[in-house]
Amino acid sequence: MSDIKKVAVIGLGIGRSHIVEGYLPHPDRFEVAILCDLNDERLNAVGNEFGIKGRTKDFAEVLRMPDIDIIDICTPPGSHFELILQALASGKHVVCEKPLVGSLADVDAVMEAEKTARGVLMPIFQYRYGDGVQKAKRIIDAGIAGKPYVATSETHWLRTAEYYAVPWRGKWATELGGVLMTHSIHLHDMLTYLMGPIAGLFGRVATRVNDIEVEDCASASLLMENGALATISATLGSTSQISRLRLCFENVLFESNHEPYSPGQDPWTIVPANDEIAARIDAVLKDWTPVPIRFETQMTLFHDALVSSGPLPVTTVDARRALELVTAFYESSETRTEVRFPVGPESRKYKSWRPA
Repeated sequence: MSDIKKVAVIGLGIGRSHIVEGYLPHPDRFEVAILCDLNDERLNAVGNEFGIKGRTKDFAEVLRMPDIDIIDICTPPGSHFELILQALASGKHVVCEKPLVGSLADVDAVMEAEKTARGVLMPIFQYRYGDGVQKAKRIIDAGIAGKPYVATSETHWLRTAEYYAVPWRGKWATELGGVLMTHSIHLHDMLTYLMGPIAGLFGRVATRVNDIEVEDCASASLLMENGALATISATLGSTSQISRLRLCFENVLFESNHEPYSPGQDPWTIVPANDEIAARIDAVLKDWTPVPIRFETQMTLFHDALVSSGPLPVTTVDARRALELVTAFYESSETRTEVRFPVGPESRKYKSWRPA
């Protein structure tokens, strides 16, 4: 029996990257059978580019297709919640771009729907994949890094008025948030992926770069559950774009490359405290197998999980953790107080983080 999964890609903006990086490199695992987009020109352009004959503007039609295994949702963020619920209810497996949904209440509702769904849901956090971040993860998980001290996360990108000329961008109703939701959410996921859960956050947000509804600058001070301290800064007004993680542990310093859209790839700076630690790192990495970056590895691991019924590489719990940080950011900025984790229904931003 073939293990090739038939995929429907919904939304062909970032959806095109899913096709190029995630599905086409694995013809033994995936077949992109259907494209769905409301824009005829884009629908036909992508279909013609990759020779994909199945095309529709009707999401409901995709839900009725019995031979589709996976629905990959790449639409603007404001539509994710309803599309996820409909796709799960149809019995399909679901992939969904970030941000998964627009509130903690919505992500909790999705997690409830997952309990009775025949298919599984995998959120997208492709920046976790690449040799650099995965080597750091292996060293930390092996106990070599030791006690975590401090960390910094910098997402310093540039977005101009031209970027926000797209009608759904920069608006609470459709983009759901600004730099925290659409841009720095990647590096913040990498921070907790490597440093563990957050215990408390004091943050501020501001709109300083563009004439938009949502924030385009943010900063925060974090206390991690393991006692480490972390700082976050993010802006869409940097004339030189970088994404940078710097993690200081007792025995090892890690610093990512500065590539804005692929900080997980090598080269990472990994500085051991002494020769003994260096030897332990060499030993734990001696059998290293290269990890392709971004969607290529995440989709490979997704297919492995579907075939083996094993754990997903990224889960809704991971997506909730990312949205918990966002919720705490907006609440702290509004109240000028520290927000403690976990963040639940008691939060004034649990159902919506839009400004009052």
